[in-house]
Amino acid sequence: MLMEVFLDPEKDLLGEGTPIILTQFNLSKAIKDSILVNFGECGLGSSLGSFQVKYVNTITKLCIVRSSREEHRQVWSAITLVKSIGNCPVILNLLDISGCIRACRDTALKCDKEKFEQCNKNLSEEEIRQMNNCLEKIKLLEN
Repeated sequence: MLMEVFLDPEKDLLGEGTPIILTQFNLSKAIKDSILVNFGECGLGSSLGSFQVKYVNTITKLCIVRSSREEHRQVWSAITLVKSIGNCPVILNLLDISGCIRACRDTALKCDKEKFEQCNKNLSEEEIRQMNNCLEKIKLLEN
């Protein structure tokens, strides 16, 4: 599943001023917590075998989440019910769902390039270097 994360660091739930940095770990934890709350321990246990956050781009906020065909509806439902990562309110928008990682990777690469072109003028040299690293990382993404 390819999804986009919309962060709102200005509306921190606990009133702390630190914006959250999107990582594979905190995104995975938020989705797993949502599975646990909405589907219980059995639901979490059944989806843990195949669930994995494969790719996160901290600049464009695009992510690839992997799950088995049997569990993808449960993971998808849990993703739509995630309301925050850490203390930061978020909205997770599913952009594409496909049966193999290659097709998802190609769609993510296309979306990342388009977003990069849109915001290229506003990025620093360090952010451009990070973006190029992310583009190279996604090209190497395999099972």
